[in-house]
Amino acid sequence: MPTCQNCESFVTERYVKVFEPEGITSPRACPHCEDLVRRGKTVRPKKN
Repeated sequence: MPTCQNCESFVTERYVKVFEPEGITSPRACPHCEDLVRRGKTVRPKKN
């Protein structure tokens, strides 16, 4: 089962396939992350 590198939450294999480049098995950020968000193909800190 893939897990997020940032918050260690479970993510589906489909999520990894859609949001990460080929060859990456664990996403850098996920919808459960409280401090990071996705912006296109990059990950950035959330704005408060």
